[in-house]
Amino acid sequence: MNNAARTPARPRGRPRGKPPTRESIVSAARALFLERGYRRTTVRAVAEAAGVDPALIAYHFGSKKGLFADVMQVQCANALAVEEVLGGDPATLPDRLIDAVTNLWEDADFRQLTGRGDEASAVLREYLEHELLVRLVEFLGGRDATARATAVVTILGGLIYTRYLNPLPTPAALTVSETRHVLTPALRAALAPRPRRAAPGRAGSRG
Repeated sequence: MNNAARTPARPRGRPRGKPPTRESIVSAARALFLERGYRRTTVRAVAEAAGVDPALIAYHFGSKKGLFADVMQVQCANALAVEEVLGGDPATLPDRLIDAVTNLWEDADFRQLTGRGDEASAVLREYLEHELLVRLVEFLGGRDATARATAVVTILGGLIYTRYLNPLPTPAALTVSETRHVLTPALRAALAPRPRRAAPGRAGSRG
């Protein structure tokens, strides 16, 4: 009989102790995406950095693309802080919206993340439509809320595209303060309630 102690088999799945969280995986992934770029970052490398089984990443995020989307969504949510932007003085909402976008895009780490091509653009489109637009519609309320929110997101999307994603010389050369000065009137007009159209009167009616 062999009395030699056997090395216990390494348990599969989640390690014992504090369960790994989505936040720890996202944090590890963000660091690697910034260091290596999207293409050179592997799911296995993220799993190793986060101390989890690669299968756990597949379970939570589906794929590397899904994980990258989560990293970008968290970055957007942290910078844009929709609750804070919408919760202040309504009179200065246009300024806060522009500041939120420019603060996000002037951040060096975020600019580096968005240099990952189609993956980054797809996440940003989804964030603008399914997060910012939806929240603006809820915030504005009323019969024309969707039209007003759509106008706002269109202006902000144009700012992102012409200043950061595919810069045009003139918008890209503006300072943040100048950008706010140029776009605030357009945002204020977009946010203003639309006047009700008068019901058409009878043609040729006489008093």
